[in-house]
This record gives sequence, structure tokens and C-alpha cells, in this order.
Amino acid sequence: MLRHRFPFFSAILIAMLAGAGSLRVQAQSTPQQDSATQSQDDQNPLTRQLSDKERLKQQHELHQELSETYKKWLNEDVRWIITDQEKKAFLSLSNDEERDAFIEQFWRRRNPNPDSPENEFREEHYRRIAYANEHYAAGKPGWMTDRGHIYIAFGPPDSIDSHPSGGPYDRPMDEGGGETTTFPFETWHYRYIEGIGENIDIEFVDTCMCGDYHMTIDRSEKDALLHVPNAGDTLYEEMGMAKKADRFKGGMEDLGPGPDSSTNEAKEFDRLEQYAKLMAPPEIKFKDMDLAEYLTSHKVLTGPIFPFDVRTDFVKVTDDTVLVPITIQIKNRDMTFNTKDGVAKADVDIIGRVSTITDRVVQSFEDPVQVEEPAELMPRTLNNVSLYWKALPLRPGLYRIDIAIKDGNNPDHVGIWAHSITVPRFDDDRLSSSSLILADKMERVPSKEIGAGMFIISNTYVRPRVTSNPAAPATFHRDQNLNFWMQVYNLGLDQKSKQNNAKIDYQILNVATNKTILDTQEESQKLGGSSDQLTLEKTLPLASLEPGKYMVKISVDDDVTHQQIAQSAPFTVE
Repeated sequence: MLRHRFPFFSAILIAMLAGAGSLRVQAQSTPQQDSATQSQDDQNPLTRQLSDKERLKQQHELHQELSETYKKWLNEDVRWIITDQEKKAFLSLSNDEERDAFIEQFWRRRNPNPDSPENEFREEHYRRIAYANEHYAAGKPGWMTDRGHIYIAFGPPDSIDSHPSGGPYDRPMDEGGGETTTFPFETWHYRYIEGIGENIDIEFVDTCMCGDYHMTIDRSEKDALLHVPNAGDTLYEEMGMAKKADRFKGGMEDLGPGPDSSTNEAKEFDRLEQYAKLMAPPEIKFKDMDLAEYLTSHKVLTGPIFPFDVRTDFVKVTDDTVLVPITIQIKNRDMTFNTKDGVAKADVDIIGRVSTITDRVVQSFEDPVQVEEPAELMPRTLNNVSLYWKALPLRPGLYRIDIAIKDGNNPDHVGIWAHSITVPRFDDDRLSSSSLILADKMERVPSKEIGAGMFIISNTYVRPRVTSNPAAPATFHRDQNLNFWMQVYNLGLDQKSKQNNAKIDYQILNVATNKTILDTQEESQKLGGSSDQLTLEKTLPLASLEPGKYMVKISVDDDVTHQQIAQSAPFTVE
């Protein structure tokens, strides 16, 4: 596997391909042809000349459509991190060019690494949104919940005290002592949050018992027996030193008296101040940085072709942002290895850019990476492949991806790949899914590694199989497992129960015989009943399959919205 090599590498230039400009094709016609078709054009509403009124109406409708894109960026993508001043400035802009420039500068101001053409803050931000949607949904997208808000704004807590079922609870003395029964609740602890302080505890309570945890500064709110007479008494109430009715005399908390209760009143203003800071956008710590220079200085070198394969996938983050994982596969035998101290090393420089059809660069990345193998194993590992992975957040639309790689031990050994991609739009009223990824390795990762490293989508390590032709089947051996991963979006939620209700069907088909080898179903509620988004992860041992060509197919039938979708992917067993 490719891994990062830290020294910054000398630039390769991706002024990539003389044809990297706008993707435009113009057709020419003769005057006779124009005359012959003029009458038809007048009758065809798709080709006839528009009146001024019609043209203005069309432009207005287009402007309205584009405005919705920016509204979603403002109200969803950056809702929890944009400052009031930035929001006011954005709303004052008069055209889409200014808005695009504002968005570009918005992310640059937050770039933690000015020396990198990437923006780690933006990538981490969209990873957090994806994680919140998958883990904190409660009849609404996870990013809209309080837990999602805090996670997106401040990242994962250092520890979580979770009580997902509520139940018996021994109060600490600063909450009055005694025993009671609680609603489900969680306490998130942060050792430090910049701009807020040290040892920050945030309490979330699910008083509706529906999975919708809300942030509270009233620690008595989790007490399910708070308004039940003679139940859930504090220590002083049990001893006859206080009455439960005396709790409800106003104030921020209704904890009741206890051995340490005298300290609570002194901390009320601290709690209010902390709450206000948590609800405010995080501080902006980084300066502006013009990243364009990192693209314009690259060049493509001449020499022997350095072949490599590329795979792109699509994973929804928000209604208007899609995560596009790009997987690059290089055969070990195509790299130049230098051996020293019993270790064979190959250096590969990778640079890429994503541009619109008007050649405006919207994303770029460059990484020096290294492959190491024991020298004695080199003859055996030359048939292996090494993988590099980069996940980019993009808006729906048509893009061009240009990627160049250079052999660090053979500077004239360069490879180039260019391709157009259409990033799909996941409309919020339409059942849809991510790419169906066939992986040779798939496993859950520890919470501290979520979003850190290659091949990690949400909380799962998914290493896809890459083929030279995207339509070609991925190849597996019988002693391996077939892992497949897919997310389902916009499941309907029943209005009364706030639960989804869909059937998921998994099939393995023998392509040669058209025979179904495996057919099994699963209920969506078992995977997460209160969420409109599900992650499907399955592993199938291939030892029982005969060598041949197969197809994996996943079908989803939503009983709430009465919509169906299906995804399939071919694979070969050797």
C-alpha cells in the first residue's frame, strides 16, 4: 500500500494535457442546410429563437435554481461554522461569481496548512457532516440535531458517558445525591476546546425517547421522576431535610438540595456563558492563502509512460455536497525500486486537480508517497499493487479530473489520466444510494481513527478493488472474502412512528447461467429504524463459489414512499 512520504517533493506540472481547456464542441453547417432547417426550427420550441420576455423568464428561473444551491450551502453545509459577519457579507453579494469567490475564500481562511494545496479543514468538515448524518439522525438528518451540531463544530469528544436506555441512576453529590430513574442521556467530555476552555462537559438528553438528544444546561432534565411525588428523592429529601416541592422555585436547574448543592448557584453564569460559546461558530484560526500558484507551476515531463488505474465513487454528505473518493492503483512492477539496508523503496509523486467545464479549478491535491518492501521479498511482491486514496467534497455537476504521477527514482517516468465525471444530485425527496463498492478489505475502525487515513468512509475502512476499465469486473480469489459497501439515502419515515420501513434484498448471480446463488433479505429497521439513511455492509466468503463471472445486486423497496432502487456490480472469482 502507498503511504505518505513527508519531505515536500519537487513540482510536476499539470498544465496537463493541451486539451485541458473547456469541453466544447461546435458543429458547422452550410447556408443551404441552414435555410432548409429554418422553418423546422421556427416550429420546434427547443430550437426557435426566444423572445426577450421568454429569455428574461428563463434567466430568472436559472437564477432561482442557482440561488437554491447557495442557500443550501449557507443553511446546511456551513450552518454551524459560519460567523454572523460572514453570513451578512454573503447575503449582500449580488451575483453568483461573487458567491463562488466568497465560498473559495471562506475555506481558505480556515486552511490549517498554508503550505499544502489541499484544505484539511474542509475535508474534515464534510467528513464530520457525513458521520453526524449516519450516527445522530432522529427523524431528521443528523447534522440538524444538537449532537450533530456539536460534533461538526468541535469534532469528536475525548470521552462519552452514555446511558442509551436511561434507567437507574445514582446522582453525584453536586446533583443532590440519591437514586432516581433517567431518560436516555449522554455526557460528552472535551479536555480542551479552543476559545471555550478546559474540561468541557456537554449533556444531551432524549426526553422524547425517540433518539433525538438535545443539549441542555439543566442537569435535572434527564430525571424521569422529576415530577413524580415521593419518587427519585435526593439525599436530603430521603433524610427529611428537604421537600421535593421546594425544588421548583425558579432558577436554571431543578436539582434539589444536597451536600454540594450550594456550589451550583455560583456556577449558573458559567454554564450560561459556556452554552453561548458552544452555540457560536468556532473561531477562525488561519489566514488567507492563494492556492492557485501550486497548480500553475507544474509541468508534465516526457519519457516512458507510467501506467496506473483510477476509480471514482460517490457518497452523499449533504443535499448539495457529495464526497468523491478517488482510488489510484499502481502495479509494483511499474515502479522503480532502490534497495538500501535490505529495504526496497519506491517513491511516487501524485498530483491531481478537479475543474469545471469552464476550466475553473475547484479542488486540487498533491502527495509524495512511498512504497517499501523487504528486499528479499521483491520478486514475489512485484505482482502486487499499491493503492492511494483521496476523498474530495464536490457539488453535483459535471467535472474534469486530471491526475499525473511521477516516479521519484526515475524522473522521466510519468503517467497521466484525464476523465470527466458527473457528480450526482441526491434530491431529498427521492430514494437514492451511494456507489456500490466491492472491497477486498472492510472493517470498522476505532473512534479515534474515524476520518483519519485512507479508505475510511465514516467509521468503516473500505478498500475498493480497482480495475483498468470501470465497467470491467473486479477480480477476487476463492480464498478471499467479497466485501460490499453501500449507503441508502432518503428513506421515508412514517409520520406517526417516525420509523423507516424498507426491505433490502441481497443477491449474488452467476452471469454465465443467470442462476441466483444467494438471495437474502433484511429489514431496514434492524439497521436503524429512526434514520432516513442506512449503511449496508456485508462480507461473503468466496470459497463456495466456482471460478467464473458473477454479479452482486442490492435492491431497496421503501414501503413508506413506495420507491425502489437497485445497484449492481460485476466481479470475477479465480
